[in-house]
Amino acid sequence: MHFKDQLHRKIELTGTPNRIISLVPSQTELLFDLGLRDKIVGITKFCVHPKELRKNKSIVGGTKQVDFKKISALAPDIIICNKEENTKEMVARLETIAPVWVSDIYTIEDTLEMICQFGTLFSVEEKAGEIAEAIITELQAFKNFMGSKPTQKVAYVIWKNPYMVAGQNTFINHLLHLNKFENIFNHKDSRYPQIRMEELDTADTVLLSTEPFPFKNDDVDQLKNALSKKVHLVDGEYFSWYGSRLLEAFSYFKTLH
Repeated sequence: MHFKDQLHRKIELTGTPNRIISLVPSQTELLFDLGLRDKIVGITKFCVHPKELRKNKSIVGGTKQVDFKKISALAPDIIICNKEENTKEMVARLETIAPVWVSDIYTIEDTLEMICQFGTLFSVEEKAGEIAEAIITELQAFKNFMGSKPTQKVAYVIWKNPYMVAGQNTFINHLLHLNKFENIFNHKDSRYPQIRMEELDTADTVLLSTEPFPFKNDDVDQLKNALSKKVHLVDGEYFSWYGSRLLEAFSYFKTLH
């Protein structure tokens, strides 16, 4: 059986994978929602949804560093990775253990493609189609909801000391655009540029994400006082987790408007 991942790399399998290791939290959640819970044998320490998975599955490391011996001992049929979250060197080493499928996500369209490819890869086409169609329905309803709502200039902050923001060519930026949030750092060359706090001053609103840096309400208050600007804490999972998380994301986005 021959497949291609989202980097157009050829993946060869002897049959439908029965032992899956996922090194991407949002893709782990998708695998679970596709009904593949019993086939997942290994996940990362950051795979927190659904919560019960971490009690029943082997934790093989994080997204940047893993225990290769532990992964090999689990005898996976396939390992699921992502171009941004996992390193090229990691993928190369993992390929000596099992076939590695890598996603490459920048837009909702990329996400829908991934979901459908998972459907084919794991022989769950019907469930994958249902999830994809539901996301399309939610997306269209959200676009209708946004209608003629005004555009706001925003900065989406993902890290502190130093401050870092989401920039161009990121999934976060794509979702900001859908929310009519004009990213003031969209012009930066880096996808996740480091900035000075003073650069946030041109935004109408500063959005502090709950991940990867765990911003809290105290951080909101501190930045409000420093900038005299609207600052809001936002759920980073809804802005950065692709896959079945999008089924809930658009309802959350409506609360921001």
